[in-house]
Amino acid sequence: MSPTSIALALAGLSFMLTVIWGQPLIRVLRHFRVGERITISSPQGQFTQLGTPTTGGVLFILPITLLTVLLNSITLIGFGGGLGESILLPLGTLLSFGALGWISDWRRIQGLHPSGLRPRYKLVLQIILASIIAYGLWRVLDVPHMYLPFYKGEFELGFWFFPAAALTIVLTTNATTSTTGVQGLTGLIAATAFASYGAVASFQEQIFIVRFCFTVVGALLGFLWFNIKPAELMMGYTGSYAIGATLAVIALMTGQWPMLIFIFIIPFLEAGSAALQIIYYRLTGRRIFRMAPLHHHLELAGWSETQIVQRFWLINFLIALIGITLSFV
Repeated sequence: MSPTSIALALAGLSFMLTVIWGQPLIRVLRHFRVGERITISSPQGQFTQLGTPTTGGVLFILPITLLTVLLNSITLIGFGGGLGESILLPLGTLLSFGALGWISDWRRIQGLHPSGLRPRYKLVLQIILASIIAYGLWRVLDVPHMYLPFYKGEFELGFWFFPAAALTIVLTTNATTSTTGVQGLTGLIAATAFASYGAVASFQEQIFIVRFCFTVVGALLGFLWFNIKPAELMMGYTGSYAIGATLAVIALMTGQWPMLIFIFIIPFLEAGSAALQIIYYRLTGRRIFRMAPLHHHLELAGWSETQIVQRFWLINFLIALIGITLSFV
């Protein structure tokens, strides 16, 4: 089979595995009342999510892990054709950040804190995990530091690659979280982003990364089967942390991480709108948006959730095409 055929087959297999065990997982989460909590300040449209099972990131983390481990086992015992040992770092990222997100989700469900772990504790833990992963990218895998459009060859950063990589992981993780309030949006944009980096990796002949990316794409599409409106399952911090950090690692492994600003534009805009709102309010006592992040402002302005998902995804898709094109020049 050609590399493209294998990647597409992995996407199909991960999709089927995710869909097959989706309903049993939802029944278990409902049994234990692992439901979404909504704050009084949330827009009225958010109340339709009240009680919807959360920590749904487990739904796609398990199939991705299963397929990656099985294919690496094939490689390690000498048959070849697997995903390659280097892909264990993004898998470790998926699991470690997913575990951090699960802890935060569980504390939020128990009512211990509105955001699960306190924001400063989450940030410290994210920085610690991101630093370990960045060191692995820098010293163990020795990934290309950075590629820039119209610049021939690798742009060397030296030691500065380490903090830049850690910062990229933390920023992308938190940007992903900002879109989870809209049913279907995070999964759809993340699937598009992983497909985009799969295309970039294919162009660079990083076959193992291509296969991993499309394994993730298939699992995310399987998750969307249950997450599109009306959602039966919410991603939670479990899924958003896992997906955001893993996407950043894949981008860093290709050396095309500056293209994240194009390929993942909507989550960065959402996170930027929330940061801008906070800074402006503290300086002036007034608000720029009716409510942040941006999708809440648009909901209060009369946009339906379906309109937000469709339009945001369309914008992200078109700008992602620019990012892919720039990575080839």
